[in-house]
Amino acid sequence: MNELTTDLKLLHEATLNNLKSSKANNTLRAYKSDFRDFGAFCVKHGLNSLPTEPKIVSLYLTHLSKNSKISTLRRRLVSISMVHKLKGHYLDTKHPIIVENLMGIRRVKGSFQKGKKPLLINHLKSIINVIDEQNIEEIKKLRDKSIILVGFGGGFRRNELISIDYEDLEFVNEGVKIMIKRSKTDQFGEGMVKGLPYFTNESYCPIVNLKKWLEYSKIKSGAIFRRFNKGRNLSDKRLTDQSVVLLMKEYLKLAGIDNKNFAGHSLRSGFATVAAESGADERSIMAMTGHKTTQMVRRYIREANIFKNNALNKIKID
Repeated sequence: MNELTTDLKLLHEATLNNLKSSKANNTLRAYKSDFRDFGAFCVKHGLNSLPTEPKIVSLYLTHLSKNSKISTLRRRLVSISMVHKLKGHYLDTKHPIIVENLMGIRRVKGSFQKGKKPLLINHLKSIINVIDEQNIEEIKKLRDKSIILVGFGGGFRRNELISIDYEDLEFVNEGVKIMIKRSKTDQFGEGMVKGLPYFTNESYCPIVNLKKWLEYSKIKSGAIFRRFNKGRNLSDKRLTDQSVVLLMKEYLKLAGIDNKNFAGHSLRSGFATVAAESGADERSIMAMTGHKTTQMVRRYIREANIFKNNALNKIKID
């Protein structure tokens, strides 16, 4: 009997680990953060948060709708549902009081979402130029230029970018192959390889700058984008994804560009937008960015071609 109890306990622990591993750590953190907000709402109004009921969730969504986008409401709903599942409770998120309320909110607010600004070619050049102008150590210049150029050139998510190891790089005649071991849309770690070719202009070439950075930093293994200790000594610690955003915003500001509407996603959306403007088709863009559906990529293409394929161009007023 004791052996059976021990076996069941081990199976229970293994099952809990499997459930936790089914979602990326960032995803689990987002669920917990969203649920904390829902919990605070329930405490304030004397309502049950776990388990809860569709009517309470609907009230919370109405409360959120005053200052939040539709996408935020949908994400919070998913988070509340997932926390219930992980805790062994059922929540009917398809209940009419939730579905109909969301439809009503969408009609009142509208569903158009203004995304963060993409980092375009003129922004990219301004950032690289302003880095070169700074009175800072060469090692920091090389690191920061490499981060921005590789991030843009590969259409990387910021978490993918800071996760690159030296072992993931393969330099070839055409440029560099970069192995992405795991990404937001690849939770099972199947991986993908991105190929970055050389640019004609070496000043803005991700490959040239990456080679200079690796040579100067003498990095031969582990994370390629690392933090500095005090005194600008390079550490073994990997940069955080938030560091990428802060770097980009800092240099945009130094270049005299309003950085308020730029975010970590701006490198990725910038690549997609510029590629679309240059005539790349959606499959080519998706092959680089790793998008699994065409919805977002087609949005980039539409925005990139808003003037190029504008019907007003056909109208002649003499």
